[in-house]
Amino acid sequence: MKWEGNRQSDNVEDRRSSGGFGGGGLLGGRSIGIGAIVVALVGGWMFGINPMTILSLLSGGSPAQVQQGPAQRPPADDRMASFVSTVLADTEDVWKDLFAKGGGTYQEPRLVLFRGATQTACGQGQAAMGPFYCPADQKVYIDLGFYETLQKKLGAPGDFAQAYVISHEVGHHVQNLLGISGKMDQMRGRVSKVEYNGLSVKLELQADCFAGVWAHHAQRARAILEQGDVEEAMNAAAKIGDDALQQAGGGRVVPESFTHGTSAQRARWFNNGLQQGSVKACDTFSARNL
Repeated sequence: MKWEGNRQSDNVEDRRSSGGFGGGGLLGGRSIGIGAIVVALVGGWMFGINPMTILSLLSGGSPAQVQQGPAQRPPADDRMASFVSTVLADTEDVWKDLFAKGGGTYQEPRLVLFRGATQTACGQGQAAMGPFYCPADQKVYIDLGFYETLQKKLGAPGDFAQAYVISHEVGHHVQNLLGISGKMDQMRGRVSKVEYNGLSVKLELQADCFAGVWAHHAQRARAILEQGDVEEAMNAAAKIGDDALQQAGGGRVVPESFTHGTSAQRARWFNNGLQQGSVKACDTFSARNL
């Protein structure tokens, strides 16, 4: 992926040197080491557990009031921080343009770098959850140690695979701005667990598609893709399918428990956005076949 020398976002907040629990953090009163077991490694984001549900439980079921000082910028010589800052900037450019063409205004999210654990407006965030988006503060949270997990434990290496992760979470921010996430929240408790899981799958696949939309327009505007990049993203999307992750966790595949979609579905919807570059092409909620 051609990213070096491109604009970096000012919306990156580095909390890695302050707060948190360090190491692997705490979950359910137990320490979770980043190198322990696959389940702990990939956490809720990877195994079809909605991270926002976990956050709510950890915070006692209600959003936390977060007191924050001025944002600390990442060090200029931090290559990985520079990379995610560049990817975030690219998503800003793409979505700002797409919103403007649709007559709207894109509100840029912030990306928070942390280690182990951090406080969010949705409750306490944990590295074991993987990257997640909190709609209450419009921030994407990531412990950069996740990328080592993505490469070494899940078999999804490559910088464009890493960019896909960021663009997927930004896709959730887009859903929030469009009111899609709010409609999902309204359905909680009104439908059965299985039905809600089905809606969650559509929400996640749409975020995958939005990630593809970003890649489509970034490539057209800045020619960021190198040989093998698309394959990296498609592989990453496939590796984090509910079916693949349940199998990797040593359990049986339970389709009714899926909340993110199968490997084939995730790769297909990312590719759909990549090929068509249209938000309208990402209407997973009206699609007859996912």
